[in-house]
Amino acid sequence: MFVVLVCVPPVKAQNHTSNHCAKSDTFRERMKFGVKAWSKNGRARVGVVELGSNCPYPIETPALLLTTRKGLPLFISPDLLPSLPSPHSHLLHCSPLHFLEGLSTKTILNIGGLHQMLGLHEYGFAAAPRDSIVCLPECDSTNRIGASFETPSGRRLIKPVEYMEMISSMRPNLWATLADEVPAWVSEKRNKTSVDRTVRWLDDCLTVGLTGGAVFGSIVGGCSVEERQRCAQEVAGRNVSGFWIGGFGLGESMDERPSLLNAVVDNLPEEKPRQICGLGLPEEVLQGVAAGIDLFDSTYIYHLTLGGFALTFPLDRSERHAADSQVSHHIGSDPTKINLKATVYRKDKSPIVEGCNCYTCQNHTKAYINHLLNVHEMLAQILLEIHNTHHYLAFFRAIREAIREGKFEEFRCEFIERRRAHLYAPSLCEMTLSVV
Repeated sequence: MFVVLVCVPPVKAQNHTSNHCAKSDTFRERMKFGVKAWSKNGRARVGVVELGSNCPYPIETPALLLTTRKGLPLFISPDLLPSLPSPHSHLLHCSPLHFLEGLSTKTILNIGGLHQMLGLHEYGFAAAPRDSIVCLPECDSTNRIGASFETPSGRRLIKPVEYMEMISSMRPNLWATLADEVPAWVSEKRNKTSVDRTVRWLDDCLTVGLTGGAVFGSIVGGCSVEERQRCAQEVAGRNVSGFWIGGFGLGESMDERPSLLNAVVDNLPEEKPRQICGLGLPEEVLQGVAAGIDLFDSTYIYHLTLGGFALTFPLDRSERHAADSQVSHHIGSDPTKINLKATVYRKDKSPIVEGCNCYTCQNHTKAYINHLLNVHEMLAQILLEIHNTHHYLAFFRAIREAIREGKFEEFRCEFIERRRAHLYAPSLCEMTLSVV
């Protein structure tokens, strides 16, 4: 293991980006990133991101970006945000497309951007068009003029200039350039076109040069290793502070993903952070970390909370061995989560996870949350999102500790094997019953 500690100075731009606005470069220099430790014989790494005065706390990576709607978590109000682990809950993912309806970009700009408008002065915002909930790429309607998205206000075609106006008004700490994301099943020709458009829109966004934080160049390429490599090489040569890797979670298989991730990461400089969209499940996060990804914007917590699920998987070795010795037959439960809508929890007076120090587990029981879910009280989602966010942030902390200790591969394999054992258990039971 070795240690690298570097900042992210602006790379000298090539000729086609030499006219970037100086004001934008000044703002972009505020972000710093340092690699602190590497996994033993692997690509996984622990780093530190510093986002500047708006987010004064350094945030360790690999890190989770909390999903928001118009800048705020969907069920957690601003007064409850301090109950989450600090500072690792201080990085929020926001899609500028959420603001297509409501306040105009001019109004947001006059207010002073997202930090001033929402009153979150010690939080960092990472902006990207796609959020995997209500703003999804629509590749069939995308053309050379701009990218098409399904949004709450209908299908919209977003041009690079319009997108940059949104970014300039919101002033996020970091933002991804506009990308033409395509699903896994598109033709080779369409895939190549998506890379060409994404690189061209990157140049357009950089040329506009409006103030708006650290620029993360978007990388696409679908399920083509060659196009992923080509896009990564093109974007790595631009004047960007980091990289946003898109096009995942759109139909590719788990088996295809490692080669696609490696094709991208192998062509990126080590000293700049990498953010990815579309990897949300614990197994997928571990896959991304193993490839060298630093930041994850994921909707996993949102979907769990909406479905009434609570994360319960053990986070350290002693807890994992204890959990393995207890076979659970509760309805809707597995080694990762439990379904608190299930009748079995109606009289359960225990917290979601024994020993968890989140607000929900310290103050409420499974029985109470089961009641709230079954009478459709919104407080159920609030309490569940607090717990699930707390637990998933602890999962990322466990990943960082495993990397530092040189045991990441062991941690990853053990987690996946426990998950596989649960998936195979029902089929083994069926086989046994059929024999009997």
